[in-house]
Amino acid sequence: MNKSLRTLLALALAGAATSALADLTVGVTLSTTGPAASLGIPEKNTVALLPKTIAGQNVNYIVLDDATDPTAASKNARKLVSEDKVDVIIGSSTTPTSTAVLEVAAESKTPQIALAPFAPAADKAAWVFQMPQDFGIMAGAIVDNMVANGVKTVGFIGYSDGYGELWLRVMNGITAAKGIKMVATERYNRTDTSVTGQMLKILSTNPDAVLVVGSGTPAVLPQATLVERGYKGHIYQTHGVANKDFLRVGGKNVEGAVLPVGPILVAEQLPDSNASKKVALNYIKLYEAAYGADSRNSFGAHAWDAGLLLQHAVPEALKKAKPGTPEFRVALREAMENVKEMPADHGVFSFSPTNHKGLDGRAVVMVRVENGTWKVMH
Repeated sequence: MNKSLRTLLALALAGAATSALADLTVGVTLSTTGPAASLGIPEKNTVALLPKTIAGQNVNYIVLDDATDPTAASKNARKLVSEDKVDVIIGSSTTPTSTAVLEVAAESKTPQIALAPFAPAADKAAWVFQMPQDFGIMAGAIVDNMVANGVKTVGFIGYSDGYGELWLRVMNGITAAKGIKMVATERYNRTDTSVTGQMLKILSTNPDAVLVVGSGTPAVLPQATLVERGYKGHIYQTHGVANKDFLRVGGKNVEGAVLPVGPILVAEQLPDSNASKKVALNYIKLYEAAYGADSRNSFGAHAWDAGLLLQHAVPEALKKAKPGTPEFRVALREAMENVKEMPADHGVFSFSPTNHKGLDGRAVVMVRVENGTWKVMH
């Protein structure tokens, strides 16, 4: 090989390396197996639909399964930042796994877009942006419905993890302010096969309503047990159950459940003036074209909203730095903090340096399970 040819080859290789370094790398850790698989699978399906280029930059998505295990989520996050050198992490699917990811994201100063609601530690909160509705927004809507229906006493059964604890904390504050008494508080695990003991304790207090705090299919068990025991009061669920698997597994046992959901789940039932309707219908069209009629999913929509956030923020971050650098990660975080009034599947997002949750009352619609589907309550 002559000298000029070697020089040309070296330049070509250098150009290829530079091009590769300029690609935007998005790490994704999701719970596609384990108890939260009904959340993680549609999220993974949605990531496959996200744009492969943003502002002229190629986007590489590296998707890992954390099996609904916080330890695995942490290992995935560690691999993504140390080996794959990602610019941002999307995930995870549950509160405990998202919390585990943040430990690594904050340490490595990598922006995280969480697909589950949680309360990050104050010293780490700067690095995480939350796609799902805050507990306070959803709990407030539930309690308002309780008040409207004359509920004075409520029993609580929730996961014995961060999701359950955060809901209990928020509910205690809101119910007390509205004159509703929490008369029973019980816990259960995502993998439990019976909650009869807990339900007997709750039923012994004869509450006007029971709130089940779970997600996906494991949230069916408490309500089914209530129904089997002949409970006639109001049964509330959280937005953690807003998927078809909950309806399929629950069947008649979950009929009548009342819960808050994001606009995506009932987009066709919303007025045209709703800011999320057009965005949501577009996502539904894309998702159902790929995965079948009526396959839309509230959790997949969180992943789509994460993609929308990146499409808004990346062009601004690119003005300051190139992907693959610490400077770009900082610039990306700052760009996301400056996103304002972004219509999305689950509401309208406006972030700031002190608000990484971004949603307001436009992010919640109250629905009831009727005839195996979601019906907007008016």
